[in-house]
Amino acid sequence: MTVASRVPSSSSSSSSPTRPAHFSVSGRFDHRFGRARPNPNPIALFFLLLLLPASGLASLIDPPCPSAGRSFATWEREGARPPLHCADPPARSFDSGRGSQMMGAEKPALGFPAGAEMDELELASPAGSPAPPPRKMHSLDFEHIGSLAAVAESLSRESKWGRALTSVRVVIFQAKINVLLPFGPLAIMLHYLSGKHQGWVFLFSLIGITPLAERLGYATEQLACYTGPTVGGLLNATFGNATEMIISIYALKNGMIRVVQQSLLGSILSNMLLVLGCAFFAGGLVHSDRDQVFNKASAVVNSGLLLMAVLGLMFPAVLHFTHSEAQYGKSEVALSRFSSCIMLVAYASYLFFQLKSHRSMYSPIGDEEEAIEDEEDEKEITQWEAICWLFILTIWISVLSGYLVDAIQGASDSLNLPVAFISVILLPIVGNAAEHASAIMFAMKNKLDITLGVAIGSSTQISMFVIPFCVVIGWIMGQEMDLNFQLFETATLFITVLVVAFMLQEGTSNYFKGLMLILCYLIVAASFFVHVDPDANEN
Repeated sequence: MTVASRVPSSSSSSSSPTRPAHFSVSGRFDHRFGRARPNPNPIALFFLLLLLPASGLASLIDPPCPSAGRSFATWEREGARPPLHCADPPARSFDSGRGSQMMGAEKPALGFPAGAEMDELELASPAGSPAPPPRKMHSLDFEHIGSLAAVAESLSRESKWGRALTSVRVVIFQAKINVLLPFGPLAIMLHYLSGKHQGWVFLFSLIGITPLAERLGYATEQLACYTGPTVGGLLNATFGNATEMIISIYALKNGMIRVVQQSLLGSILSNMLLVLGCAFFAGGLVHSDRDQVFNKASAVVNSGLLLMAVLGLMFPAVLHFTHSEAQYGKSEVALSRFSSCIMLVAYASYLFFQLKSHRSMYSPIGDEEEAIEDEEDEKEITQWEAICWLFILTIWISVLSGYLVDAIQGASDSLNLPVAFISVILLPIVGNAAEHASAIMFAMKNKLDITLGVAIGSSTQISMFVIPFCVVIGWIMGQEMDLNFQLFETATLFITVLVVAFMLQEGTSNYFKGLMLILCYLIVAASFFVHVDPDANEN
């Protein structure tokens, strides 16, 4: 079946017959027809459309001007117009790189199958006129879709491994603090190679946990980017102090109740005095021309929760030292378990207050809000990658925590340091060094609300969530973990909360307030260095 395309002569008075310009489906001349007509046969075009496959749309026809022997594309490139006796130019060949910019009726011209040979695609032209050059195929034409799909499929297979390698690079190799990761395996090797160097095992385990705690917080923040503010706040509340919780659970399993109490107490004291003091001091030196301002309302709420925690810790200690248990048969363990449940309810209410009902009260003040939005965490890993990293990091922290807890007593003997000093001072400082450094950096950038969230917020979380949670876990394990932190520890916590509450009541900070908090922490550290724990021999 052929399609005839005939063109009238340039002059109506000319008697010379016009040369037929026919082309068949194969693109060759067909001289079997009579005089040419200006338009192709529509019935023939219809059958041609039925015969052509979909992939032939890529090879679009650019027919030449019959009388001039030049293609319409050539006329367009030279900026000239074809002769008037030529038929209206057909639609411009569709090019996916230029979009659907077409001439005339804006309809794409028909094409031939992609597998056709080039000699079969030569268009009919007048006798003696050169055939137009073949159209150069664009890299995004339809006939290349098959090859591009194959490449995409191969890339998708490789992207799984590429995505995994990218995740490892971001989580493991991006943070500079991860240079401390080899200390964890070194501690395990030293534990099995020599049992006499428990001090080094303790020190290496503590250093090895430091980058893991920082990366655990990073994975939690990345997962919170996909969950929204409410669930993200719950995730931060759960995994914010996961390191302390894991160490405490291992110590409870070994019956080291005093180590659990003193390590959690040391985390509260170091956050409120050392971290907050260093942040105020560094921020005050950088911004010495004025006082730094923070959200006073949120600081007051956190101070109230800390006072409630002191209340929950004080009554079991008072009950123990007044011997009321022996007189009236009241159990301080039962009181501690009841108070722990109440404190957990109070902390859950605080989360609802902070994340839902009074969320606006915790928004940054002044120009700090814009600065925080500019440096908002981006999604660097996917949601499932964050979950997998949380699982992996939690397991690795659990493994190192076991060696750390087992080496505490040996480290006390080899380093000649009291267990109370190691639990209250060394464990919190080294274990949370990365979090403490970030709080100081935010204060130097005049972002004190984030600093308070790290220091005071972490202290509130430990006192109102982690400590009661450990009491409940000890209850399940059969360990008599209670809120009786002994009189010296409870009095230290009470005085510390009062000092910090007075420092925060104005809503401003300077380097002198920070210096006072640091000096207070040095006094507390010296007190625990000379303190003799009355229950040390029992546990």
